[in-house]
Amino acid sequence: MKKILLLLIVCISLINTANAQHADRSKFIKDSLDVYISRALTNWRVPGIAVCIVKDNKVVLMKGYGIKELGLTNPVDINTLFMIGSNTKAFTATALAMLQSSGKLSLDEKVTKYIPEFKLVDKLAGEQAIVKDLLSHRLGFQTFEGDFTFYNTNLSRNDVIQRLGKLKPVYPFRTYFGYTNAAFLTAGEIIPRVAGKPWEAYLKENIFAPLGMINTLALSADMPKALNRSVPHTLTDGRLTAIPYCQVDALAPAGSISSSVNDMSKWVLALLNNGKVGARQVIPAAAIEATREPQTIVSSIRHLNDQYNYELYGLGWFIQDYFNHRLIMHTGGINGFVSSVTLSPYDNLGIIILTNTDQNELYESLRWDILDAFFGQPFRNYSDAYLKSYKADAAVEQAKEKKLRDSVLLNLRPMLAANKYTGKYINDFYGSMEVTQGENNDLEIRFEHHPKMFAKLQPLGGNRFFVTFSDPTLGKAVFPFTVQNGNVTSVRVKVADFVEMAPYDFKKQ
Repeated sequence: MKKILLLLIVCISLINTANAQHADRSKFIKDSLDVYISRALTNWRVPGIAVCIVKDNKVVLMKGYGIKELGLTNPVDINTLFMIGSNTKAFTATALAMLQSSGKLSLDEKVTKYIPEFKLVDKLAGEQAIVKDLLSHRLGFQTFEGDFTFYNTNLSRNDVIQRLGKLKPVYPFRTYFGYTNAAFLTAGEIIPRVAGKPWEAYLKENIFAPLGMINTLALSADMPKALNRSVPHTLTDGRLTAIPYCQVDALAPAGSISSSVNDMSKWVLALLNNGKVGARQVIPAAAIEATREPQTIVSSIRHLNDQYNYELYGLGWFIQDYFNHRLIMHTGGINGFVSSVTLSPYDNLGIIILTNTDQNELYESLRWDILDAFFGQPFRNYSDAYLKSYKADAAVEQAKEKKLRDSVLLNLRPMLAANKYTGKYINDFYGSMEVTQGENNDLEIRFEHHPKMFAKLQPLGGNRFFVTFSDPTLGKAVFPFTVQNGNVTSVRVKVADFVEMAPYDFKKQ
């Protein structure tokens, strides 16, 4: 009898403890989130962030934290605009699915039906590719392949589509996931072919306006003119600095939208309510469902809880499982901004996080801690765990860069005279660049399709040069020149993996 009573007491104690833990977690949003974010902004060196949580068709939290621009006191509010980068992709995919619902197109039709000039190096792939292939990153390209040529350049949308046809795939068609921004641009350019209006006009008329997203901008060119806008920031030589807005309208359907948490809440609420706003059906439910249908296997992911979870890609959305909750999600990264949008449809839960520096992982870690609170999971402090890993990686990169800078200070002479490296260089895919010689024999590179950007070259001895780009988001690199019979024949160009992972070989003319 005593054993039974003792067992009953233990069980009641465990139940009470579990209930207390659940209660504590349920209060995280109301009681602890402000402190969490304030601390994280300092630790991650994030000037400003805007956060929104919606649950059961209501806004649970919507708030701005921090400032719009470093050195100024203008606070972020719920209507402050941030560039959302690749969170644009869900809008593009949804727009195309809406056109399918209205009978204007089919996502299973070949791309050439709508864009007859569409081609790929793999001729058969170009002929067989359907619209879904463009929207699910399965054309055979490596992630970010071609983006140095396409991203923040002076090329037009038609130029991008034509050059995509010259890009050599790394994988066979439909065999691997390879995140391809130019494919999303191509998909977006189907819209004017079937709807008779540009991608940006279609989104404004059929999504932004009906949802009441009155401040949202489709094009990056409009962001600098907005009154209530945050400013992009990045780290340059360890210092947080403001940088120019990225101009990516040639890739607009892949990443040019700017929005606020207030406007994005209306988007997320509609998506969680099967496309309805009140009694109005703004987005067909079938269109929303089409974007959430898995198309491509991405990878498996290991979380802090040591769980391995699948990751798939639908149309403009990543799809994951997390403690048996199906998540529809995406992140966005563009010069000076990173963001995340997360939906848990069966829980009627949505999370939006917008930040104005591209050197943080708070936009992801905060998402997981919020999800854990709603799912009754223990507090893991993803922010601190991500920060520890981030700092360790940064220390490794800083040590590599210091070693290179120390080599520059040794004034090591290049193998050849400086003027031997000057001249015009050609890459068949990118186009041309020119190496010129300035004062003190310094070398500089100007790129044909990046007219506002240049690269400074400092000798490391031999035929290697330490390269610093005027655009800090392109990173720092070592360019090796190839020499044959005393003459320079080529140079290998590499930018930050954030832009493109593979190098470019330029031949000297």
